[in-house]
Amino acid sequence: MNVVLLEPEIPANTGNIGRTCVATGTTLHLIKPLGFSLDEKALKRAGLDYWQHLDVRVYENFNDFLEKNPDASKKLYLATTKGHHVYSDAQYDEDAYLMFGKESAGIPEEILLDYEDQCFRIPMNPQIRSLNLSNSVAIVLYEALRQNHFASMQLNGELHRLHWNHPNE
Repeated sequence: MNVVLLEPEIPANTGNIGRTCVATGTTLHLIKPLGFSLDEKALKRAGLDYWQHLDVRVYENFNDFLEKNPDASKKLYLATTKGHHVYSDAQYDEDAYLMFGKESAGIPEEILLDYEDQCFRIPMNPQIRSLNLSNSVAIVLYEALRQNHFASMQLNGELHRLHWNHPNE
């Protein structure tokens, strides 16, 4: 699975998204310009000690991303409040590219128009402009992973029973 951030502006959001990508085995693609440096403290703080394990790739612009990932255009899903489809109705391939725009403006319309049938939205109340970027990525990414049966992810936890006295005993 792939998460693509087009011109992200807020380091804490990208750090949180990076941590989610490590937890899910997802590649993070960052398309410049970035609103921060990749060695910025806020980015590393949000990503905790997971950032070193992240598969992150950086591109000069959207065309550079497409040139270096030729299969992406057929497997690209663009998150936008202008999308005609709901994110949960899309059928995600296990190597889908989930694209999100910058926090202040989203994905430019010239890109959206080229991929109109691949645009989707997260439903929300009409008076709300948008959700936080890292929350949006988590919502859509986990739906895509769910559809692919959480391939290669740990699915079972284990409770460790401690012996303690219950107040009613």
